Amino acid sequence: MSSARRACVLIAILTSITVGSALPVSAQDASGAVVELELTGVVDPFMATYITDGIASAADRDATAVLLTIDTPGGLDSSMREITQAVLNAGVPVIGYVAPSGARAASAGAFILPSTHIAAMAPGTNVGAATPVGLSGAVASDKAVEDAAAYIRSIAEARGRNADWAESAVREAASASAQEALDLGVIDLIAPDVPSLLREVDGTSVTLADGSEVTISTTGAPVVQEDMGWVQAFLHALLSPDLAFLFFWLGLALLVTELFVPGGIAGTIGGLMLVASIVALGMLPVQLIGVVLLIASIAFFVLELKHPGIGLPAVGGVVCLVLGGWLLFEDTARVSWLVILPVAVLATAFFLIVVRAAIKMRRSAVEMRDETLVGLEGVVVNDCTPSGVVSIASEEWTAEAVSGNPIRGDRVRVVAMEGLKLKVEPVETPSPAVPGGEGRQA
Repeated sequence: MSSARRACVLIAILTSITVGSALPVSAQDASGAVVELELTGVVDPFMATYITDGIASAADRDATAVLLTIDTPGGLDSSMREITQAVLNAGVPVIGYVAPSGARAASAGAFILPSTHIAAMAPGTNVGAATPVGLSGAVASDKAVEDAAAYIRSIAEARGRNADWAESAVREAASASAQEALDLGVIDLIAPDVPSLLREVDGTSVTLADGSEVTISTTGAPVVQEDMGWVQAFLHALLSPDLAFLFFWLGLALLVTELFVPGGIAGTIGGLMLVASIVALGMLPVQLIGVVLLIASIAFFVLELKHPGIGLPAVGGVVCLVLGGWLLFEDTARVSWLVILPVAVLATAFFLIVVRAAIKMRRSAVEMRDETLVGLEGVVVNDCTPSGVVSIASEEWTAEAVSGNPIRGDRVRVVAMEGLKLKVEPVETPSPAVPGGEGRQA
């Protein structure tokens, strides 16, 4: 099979797996049921596909409603718009619910929640802080802010909600607790759990995109949870702030390790992790100062490798690593201290113990190799005038004659080694003292 054909087969297999994984995993009949979808974590293309397909599937299967539970720090503008369009044009009522307690509908979530037919929050949750930001963590351009403000206002007006507050969530990064959101007319109700929420909305009438009015009937309706496909779930999980931080820093650390201890494995793994982290960083509210500090931490650890013991560079590396992890993302998507602190401890041990030991072992191996080669005799392959090539121990080496000008076919003896270059002399010259006796024959 040709390479091109093998590539086509591989792509077809991967495509079928991805498509298959995107299908709803629930085998239950959704007719008359409430279909529950979970918007958790970063709003990315995988989440957008899951939500839009779930809403379309629920409408096709005559579900009573879609329950969209929300807990997100935000994400991509394009994915957010894909979800809000699906909700606004849904052929089935969509109930947005920020839950459980401690959850949030921040940034992109602040657009998605008001787009639902019924917006609810659990006690101890919040919504807002939807100002678009750039790579440096600064507010995006005026054009981007104006566009986002107009979009969120249009969503709020379409659902009859507080458009002024919605706009302030973009322009002023306004945020509100569940009770404040209810008082401001941002949401419709507060419910402590799903059963309470479904009792509250039972009998509520909503207008769908086609103009038809539907009465939500949740009395006795089963709740059918539709999970994300396993491939989508795996790729979505890689976009969490904690994993993005881990992959970015470890990727850099392994690439630097490859420079000190060549072998290919560390560099390959590090490169793959770095690529994955860059993809994740592009979908998260990253701050440039955090990226700079993490790179600086690697530089400090490298400096520490140049000195024995533990000095100021090691301290600088730890401080930059901790601060970089904490400042890598905005407040809405901070890396957990339960991730940052263990990584700082393990990073210190990795560079000061593991990498330093590996460098020492490599140097010892080089020294042992040098000692093994010194005293061996071989044959000149290319004239040494004074540099040339010699065959020693069945291998060809770059060599430099320390005396005479050996030509092709002459026998020479290794007297020293500098890096990967041998120092040789004609074999007629008396051999220097070699541990264990006379010069050895190749």
